[in-house]
Amino acid sequence: MKIDFIDVDSAISHAKQLLETERDISPALKSALEVILLLVTVLLNRVTLNSKNSSKPPASDPNRKKGNRKKSDKPSGGQKSHVGTTLQKIDDPDEIEIITIDRRTLPKGRYTADGFETRQVFDIDISRVVTEYQAQRLINGKGQCFIAPFPDEVTKAAQYGNGIKAHVVYLSQYQLLPYNRIQEYFADQLGMPISEGSIYNFNELAYEKLAGFETISKEHLVESACIHADETGININGKRHWLHGASNVQWTHFFPHAKRGTEAMNDIGILPHFHGILCHDHWKPYYKYDCTHSLCNAHHLRELTRAWEQDKQEWALEMKRLLEKMNDAVNEAGGMLLHKEAENRRAMLPHEIPGLLSP
Repeated sequence: MKIDFIDVDSAISHAKQLLETERDISPALKSALEVILLLVTVLLNRVTLNSKNSSKPPASDPNRKKGNRKKSDKPSGGQKSHVGTTLQKIDDPDEIEIITIDRRTLPKGRYTADGFETRQVFDIDISRVVTEYQAQRLINGKGQCFIAPFPDEVTKAAQYGNGIKAHVVYLSQYQLLPYNRIQEYFADQLGMPISEGSIYNFNELAYEKLAGFETISKEHLVESACIHADETGININGKRHWLHGASNVQWTHFFPHAKRGTEAMNDIGILPHFHGILCHDHWKPYYKYDCTHSLCNAHHLRELTRAWEQDKQEWALEMKRLLEKMNDAVNEAGGMLLHKEAENRRAMLPHEIPGLLSP
């Protein structure tokens, strides 16, 4: 049965008003009823939490609405300041095919060559490339055999190259394809067998080689002016773990850990040494670190949505609209407002929400 939470809220308010005016009820019973109403209110607030009005992630929000997206009033295509991905011609094509004019189709007369007009077709050629190394053998008069040395990385009669290894790791770890899907891809597209054991070994090799990058990424994040931090639940061998993330414009560091809070953050080793601006979702463990704290506006919007929808706080609706306008202005400016433009827009804020920025 679908519950109308607005009606429930109204009924609770009405019950509280009746308790206030009731004179013929014992203090003990009145207190008990007040406790019951408080518990109902708390439970109602919990039930109405969703991924749009709280920090609840969408994946754990079974009641989230999945309706059609609201049609935007913006024109179709890339917006102003958006970096496009339109295919552009290149200066050094791999192949050039000359197309000549059949002069028999032209009017009679003398013609002079005037260059070419060009068009380019981008395509891919999925194929297997096998390089065979042939090491020369020499035998001297005593029957001794000498063989030219193979490259250090060529150790077997037949082996996979670095391009294959990198491609497998990309499909497995970035595109998140299961091992059997990767095997099917190599068999169908490249005509090449590959075992689950080989895929696992390539991933393990990449993991080992990335150890150096892990150290470098930590160093750069610790030294940066601003980083964003968050964590989300993941499943490892059927058990709940937490994937901790720290990032800025250039660097991203992910680290899985069995714990979510300070113990995990200390083990990762970024936040204990960071003293810049840390943007996060107001979770208490972040405040244990010696840095400047900046709160995530995406989470603010969710909390403001709840304050308006659940508690009917009009200021929350106005603040939500203001933050959205500020975000649109920054996006339209290409990600950053010039100082003068920011000051002009700031001067408009008190008119949006009277008294908000007043001393």
